[in-house]
Amino acid sequence: ASSKHLKEIKAPMPGLVLSIAVTEGQAVKEGDRILILEAMKMENSIMIQHDAVIKRIAVTAGQAVEKGQVLVELD
Repeated sequence: ASSKHLKEIKAPMPGLVLSIAVTEGQAVKEGDRILILEAMKMENSIMIQHDAVIKRIAVTAGQAVEKGQVLVELD
């Protein structure tokens, strides 16, 4: 069974990026935290769904994001 590998991590809801736990070029494993997104006064950990390499971080800590906005691009 092959699993679909995402090329982008998008914001599941509008919110504020509190912190980014990865750097560009970093290899990440399934279940690793990518960043923390605050929405409606709750902190949501955005996790990676499969092993990948961080290609580009499209947001910065403290930035407000919209639902569906690209947060991180994967290789």
